[in-house]
Amino acid sequence: MATPGPVTPEAPFEPSQPPVIEGFSPSVYSTSESFKEKFLRKTRENPMVPIGCLGTAAALTYGLYCFHRGQSQRSQLMMRTRIAAQGFTVVAILMGLAASTMKSRP
Repeated sequence: MATPGPVTPEAPFEPSQPPVIEGFSPSVYSTSESFKEKFLRKTRENPMVPIGCLGTAAALTYGLYCFHRGQSQRSQLMMRTRIAAQGFTVVAILMGLAASTMKSRP
């Protein structure tokens, strides 16, 4: 049998620091951006998602208001509208993902 060569000690594992991977940068952006800057950038990249979210919230709010007032027909209509707005938002997210994937291809 062959004797194993000398073992070099590895650096101790430090859980508070991210691992160093050669050729990989964990951040695409060179500077950190605030919540407002990131929100505005994402809204500019895919403006249909916030519109869908606002539509969903509006339909839900008005539907709950109608339910509270006892207008069950209108409340049911608004809950169905909310589902449609949620579907629109999901489709907008998927279309935005597809567009960003196509844009990043060489």
